[in-house]
Amino acid sequence: MLLKSNGWRVAGLLFAILLFLLLMCGSIVYGYTDTTWKIALDAFQHNNGSNEHLVITTLRLPRALIAATVGISLAIAGVLMQTLTKNPLASPDIFGVNAGAGFAVVIGITVFSMGNLQAIAWVAFLGAAIAAIGVYVIGSIGREGLTPIKLTLAGAATAAMFSSFTQGFLVLDESALEQVLFWLAGSVQGRKLEILISVLPYLIFGWLGAMLISPKMNVLSMGEDVAKSLGLRTGLLKVWMAIVIILLSGGAVAIAGPIGFIGIVIPHVARSIVGIDHRWLIPFSGILGGILLLASDILARYIIMPQEVPVGVMTAIIGTPFFIYIARKGFNAK
Repeated sequence: MLLKSNGWRVAGLLFAILLFLLLMCGSIVYGYTDTTWKIALDAFQHNNGSNEHLVITTLRLPRALIAATVGISLAIAGVLMQTLTKNPLASPDIFGVNAGAGFAVVIGITVFSMGNLQAIAWVAFLGAAIAAIGVYVIGSIGREGLTPIKLTLAGAATAAMFSSFTQGFLVLDESALEQVLFWLAGSVQGRKLEILISVLPYLIFGWLGAMLISPKMNVLSMGEDVAKSLGLRTGLLKVWMAIVIILLSGGAVAIAGPIGFIGIVIPHVARSIVGIDHRWLIPFSGILGGILLLASDILARYIIMPQEVPVGVMTAIIGTPFFIYIARKGFNAK
């Protein structure tokens, strides 16, 4: 359903925000430890130090905030990548950006014993940047230059390469396996609020940066020749978009590991609701990304209770059929 008027778009965005907030509250209330909405409210107003109150304030609240933040970041990064590459299959995980950031974090934690959260974040940004630059360079080689199919193949090869490096390293160093195995599956469980706080400034900068350039992205989506004829400095815009993508993807991986498919699924869903105007597409995608990851995380708690499925597995279950559908239909990302 395409919302064509701004009035309907505002209403749709408000509804999405309401659902987003409801799922955040649900993430705080529901889980293995049996709690109610009243207990959750009391935990913030009259915390008595009980097990239920501690679970809510020290485990579930950070978990909900992290899931929301990571979902927003990955979805917005997906919008920017699809617009930048003009490729409907572009996303941080498909193009190897998440895998590059993940490999860098694994090396930082296991080889250099990094415990400083800021250092881990910068390592993730570095890994994301290396992967993004590598994909762009490989995809540009040849007489035809940069094409969507070459970018997709380069991204798939880069993702496979970094994933193989990570697996090979963990095989050689089994002691490191226990430290990072659950993190590599993509999870928001057990994450501390401190790591979110350390990365949040970069993510907020990325969100605001994406909104700031959204009108220019509308011009770029009309075609590079048209954009240049209208006076748009396309080279500078692409550099800015790449920086935002690296900040959002690297920051998300530093917090929760390489969670896949949000960056490819959500932009298409948002585009079917609000169209191709990036002034609406970016905020809608962000909110829907948060909704998807929050809902996936809540479901992950109940699939094999009392154990939990990593939320990255849940997003893969949801995203894989959608990825196949997009690949078959060949939607145009504008």
